Amino acid sequence: MTGPVPPTRAEELLLARITAAAGREHLGKRRGTYTGVVRPASPKGLWDQGIGVLLTLARHLGSSAADVRDEARLDLYENGMTAAVKGLIHVVRYDTTSVFRTGAASHALTGVDGERIVLRDGPGQDDASQWWAEIERGVTRAQLPRALAALGRGERLAFGSIRLTREEIGCGKVRARWPQVRDLRIRQGALVLDTVDATSHDATSHELDADLSRTPNLFVLRALVERLGRDGRR
Repeated sequence: MTGPVPPTRAEELLLARITAAAGREHLGKRRGTYTGVVRPASPKGLWDQGIGVLLTLARHLGSSAADVRDEARLDLYENGMTAAVKGLIHVVRYDTTSVFRTGAASHALTGVDGERIVLRDGPGQDDASQWWAEIERGVTRAQLPRALAALGRGERLAFGSIRLTREEIGCGKVRARWPQVRDLRIRQGALVLDTVDATSHDATSHELDADLSRTPNLFVLRALVERLGRDGRR
């Protein structure tokens, strides 16, 4: 019976560099590791700010994928993540990153050095929902309390074209006070705010004039809307 294959010297050195990079940024305990493939991403759609790194991640992705070019490695930690591509280690901290939706199955994250890294689901990725859910939870856990505290101090927050205060949410001509707000959801590629009139109790859905690809940390925004709407109805 054959035992596990020991890591090569190159793999050991890479792990040491990843661990050192994670340590410098205080990412905490490692939660999981994934392997995948990488290809250059076109700057178009990435706000014309350089070439991003497009990772098609899968724990067991086969080599038959047509767009395989280079191997990549993603390590998730308590406070962030690292992406190892072509010998370079990219680091993302959950408390400072901005996450943008760049497609139906891809998101761009801002690294600690300002570079944007694009993560994308790939074919045969049975566990993609696991690593992406972990990233969403980590970013929300790190950024939601800070956002709530800022609103509590009377500050105004902006998520792209969407603005929040402790009294209301607004986007373009749409404004709603928190006791009226019921939900913020995505419908056919657009953000929709569901409200109820305070007097007539009529339900209304407002399609917001907001570009999803330019709305940072959408899942943090939705967590804020859920919390503030619920608190406003108490």
